[in-house]
Amino acid sequence: MSESRDAVDIRAGTILPAVREPITLHTVDGLALVGELALPVDRPPHATLVCLHPLPTHGGSMDSHVLRKAAWRLPALADLAVLRFNTRGTASREGVSEGMFDAAGDERFDVAAAIEYAEFHDLPHRWLLGWSFGTDLALMHGLDPSVDGAVLLSPPLRYTRDSHLDAWAADGRPVTAVVPEYDDFLRPDAARERFARVPQAEVVAVEGARHLWVGEPAVRRVLTEVVSRVHPDAVPLPTRWDGPYEQFNELAPPRPRPPAGGSRVVP
Repeated sequence: MSESRDAVDIRAGTILPAVREPITLHTVDGLALVGELALPVDRPPHATLVCLHPLPTHGGSMDSHVLRKAAWRLPALADLAVLRFNTRGTASREGVSEGMFDAAGDERFDVAAAIEYAEFHDLPHRWLLGWSFGTDLALMHGLDPSVDGAVLLSPPLRYTRDSHLDAWAADGRPVTAVVPEYDDFLRPDAARERFARVPQAEVVAVEGARHLWVGEPAVRRVLTEVVSRVHPDAVPLPTRWDGPYEQFNELAPPRPRPPAGGSRVVP
């Protein structure tokens, strides 16, 4: 993309253009889950991120900042489709999903519903993008035939057992664990030890980072690691944008959800 004098820095609240469609996922045990699909505006996506959010009992949701910024930026910068949703019982600005938190148990139905949605809508090259609790969901419940691989941000391996890692090892699909140097739960050396059970797993240590990936440099590093695995031709990601955009206002009311099947382009 050529850059003019009017180009702006991409900052924490920058929302780049995408077709953003509120969606509802339906689980086999009868729950409706709130979600959103963000697509490139004028071209088909190269690949798809199915996002699995951090622990909802500690504030995690589809609006957790790294996943939200992936949806705000990557359709425009990397031609990716980004599917986010709230697991059962989780609330965010986008709404509340039905059901109750089940400590990575019945959430298996939520993961399956998201993957099925992506497959049914012919979203290409589906990758799981988990963060914290979401990495456990990916490792425990995401080894679906239609998934290309998994990128794991700050994996605590709280609920994941060796049997889950062994299943990924036997399958052979790619797994990348992006681990902060100062993670609160699992630091790089311990992560390398745990993921040694998965020969194809790559552990990427990020110097100076922490579990929550606070700050624009940390976010840019994480998104670059993700895109490097899913669509390597799209890196390096631009840090400036020459075109229409919005600036997120945390105090503004959330956009109303159109009827199911509706869509909107932002901006």
